[in-house]
Amino acid sequence: MISFVEGQVVSLGPDGAVVLVGGVGLLVHCNPDTLAELTAGQSARLHTSLVVREDSLTLYGFGTDDERVVFEVAQTASGVGPRVAMAMLATHRPDTLRTIFATQDLKALTLVPGIGPKGAQKLLIELKGRLGDPTGKVPASREGEAAPGVTPWRGQLLEALTGLGWSARDAEGALTEVEPLAAEAEARGESPQLPVLLRAALRSMRR
Repeated sequence: MISFVEGQVVSLGPDGAVVLVGGVGLLVHCNPDTLAELTAGQSARLHTSLVVREDSLTLYGFGTDDERVVFEVAQTASGVGPRVAMAMLATHRPDTLRTIFATQDLKALTLVPGIGPKGAQKLLIELKGRLGDPTGKVPASREGEAAPGVTPWRGQLLEALTGLGWSARDAEGALTEVEPLAAEAEARGESPQLPVLLRAALRSMRR
């Protein structure tokens, strides 16, 4: 098992980074928060988890070992693969996820792209207690708010755009375009509405 990789970040992409380790460029798949902390040309250490399939070896990287542990434990639940586990961490931080499972918060779990109400109910049962107890210090959500139930519009919008056939790179660009619109909603104390953001994103991409 590859516990971590450390080396110069050669390049960054929409969903991963290439890290130079011992003369070999390793492609490490990361969530947006982890990628935001990396800079091409600078050294970085990523905690990693290697997912082995019959036809592939895929390395996933995280900014903290806690995220790596949650990623691996989440996949012990039936029907949860690397993609869903990464989406969980892109939407909620590790301790927020512990709180969600400890309190059986169905609504917060269904905010994760790819997890519907039925799947969330099943996961709440299967993963309850497996992630450990929350520390009691709930960190800020991925949108910078304290509450775990804040709509993770970035992840949902990215999935919606790529599902419509747009490339991840173009979709990321559209997220930047609609940030002011989302910020306006948050300034009014409202959660950004995905349909409104999606329409705005599509208009920006078709210009």
